Amino acid sequence: MTGTQRRQQLIEIGRTLFAERGYDATSIEEIAQRAQVSKPVVYEHFGGKEGLYAVVVDREMSTLLDMITSSLTQNRSRVRLEQVALALLTYIEERTDGFRILMRDQPAAAADGTYSSLLNEAVNQVAHILAGDFGRRALDPSLATLYAQALVGMVATAATWWLDAREPTKEVVAAHLVNLCWNGLAHLEADPQLASEWPSGNGL
Repeated sequence: MTGTQRRQQLIEIGRTLFAERGYDATSIEEIAQRAQVSKPVVYEHFGGKEGLYAVVVDREMSTLLDMITSSLTQNRSRVRLEQVALALLTYIEERTDGFRILMRDQPAAAADGTYSSLLNEAVNQVAHILAGDFGRRALDPSLATLYAQALVGMVATAATWWLDAREPTKEVVAAHLVNLCWNGLAHLEADPQLASEWPSGNGL
């Protein structure tokens, strides 16, 4: 193997083991064993387990963020929502090991490369889109971040559930998520109030 091929092999093996066992339960010895190399070879490429883990997480974060970013910038509003949901579900479907790694507890040194930080990036992008939409509809643009948190959180939570459920199909899940998101956004009240605070007789 060339140095590049060996590095790629170690990344793939590390990715599989980190997904199966988590960071703490994975050892350099086992990674080396599966690659049929000595431990110093792993250290030579990554400096240690933490270095290998950082590379694995960085690659998964980049892949998922690219999928989400392209879905947010390449379509009209409703299609954008559909593509965001599908991008996350497709990533889970095609790179299940990677998603399990991003969802697990990570070493403190990898705090910036977490699923939550990726979701925050998605929230920022969705909030930017919603702020423009709210402004055009005479709604308060300052609330765009709140709605973005709710939308991204809903999609992310449903996607995490689908990780194990795997049914219905990702297209059906995405369609239902967008049904809830889109129809909710289409009928937003400018000044919503809690039903419990409505005058007597006006509640449900």
